[in-house]
Amino acid sequence: MLGVFNVIRIGMDPYLLQYGNFVLTWHGFFTFIGVSMAVFVVAHWAKKDQISPDTIFSVALWAILGGIIGARLLHVIDFWGRIYKNDPISALYVWQGGIGIYGALLGGFIGGAIFVTVRNKDGLITFWNRWLKWLGKLEKIDLPSVGRLADLAAPAVLVSMAIGRIGDIINGEHIARVTSLPWAFVYDHVDTQRLYAFIGDGQSSLSPAHPAVVYEMMWDFVIAGLLWFVLRGRLKPDGMMFVAFLGLYSLGRFFISFVRLDKVWVVGLDASQMVALTTLFITMTILISKGQWIKRNKVSRINTEALSEEVAS
Repeated sequence: MLGVFNVIRIGMDPYLLQYGNFVLTWHGFFTFIGVSMAVFVVAHWAKKDQISPDTIFSVALWAILGGIIGARLLHVIDFWGRIYKNDPISALYVWQGGIGIYGALLGGFIGGAIFVTVRNKDGLITFWNRWLKWLGKLEKIDLPSVGRLADLAAPAVLVSMAIGRIGDIINGEHIARVTSLPWAFVYDHVDTQRLYAFIGDGQSSLSPAHPAVVYEMMWDFVIAGLLWFVLRGRLKPDGMMFVAFLGLYSLGRFFISFVRLDKVWVVGLDASQMVALTTLFITMTILISKGQWIKRNKVSRINTEALSEEVAS
């Protein structure tokens, strides 16, 4: 709520549930909500796009697994010296929070792409039906291209990321620079204060700081709007909308990171900024070399022709 010193004070317990050594943070809870929402929304869209929802659920399983591995790996690398060096086993405690969003995006894409690429390979099917038939016979299924699936998922993934950031806001996990702006965040809860004392490099949770995660949440919604209302159905070939999503996110994340107090790695940049610059360079190169813009009237004409052919057949 708004405090008497014209800052936003957050006093919620960062832990939603604690039972013995098991701790569930708000970040973990809202990440689960966001991912679940994205999967079911994409499955709904896929059905309208003549793609079986079962296909989406199958791909999602591997995308989520890849996302978890990638997200946790990037986070552990970034916080190794401050947290995990002295307690390596805690790197496996994903439910306690602590993920790198870039790792989630790239790991999720890689996991889903691997599944789509290898699922119908004759070698895999032969191996499975010879040695793992007791798990059920494996047959080829109808799979769309990686690019088509990635484009379909991109807007939902952005909304999912924004939902996950609600947990970040409650937990106060991302230490940001002190500011005198009236929307600065202050965290009152004792557990958040302990977190700041542990990883905040001397900064107190009671120091008014930029709500960097709110900035990122707002940018997520802006990109989702651009993808849905401007680029959807107009940026071709398949996969270019997802590439644009990565590029736009990287552009915003690079600048937002300047108000965060993450570990500096090289030339004043933190890990996420280095990944952002690399991703931005790659995505812009792909868009310039392969991207094609299809005007609205041409999209309508193509859809009309396709519908006519379908009716005639």
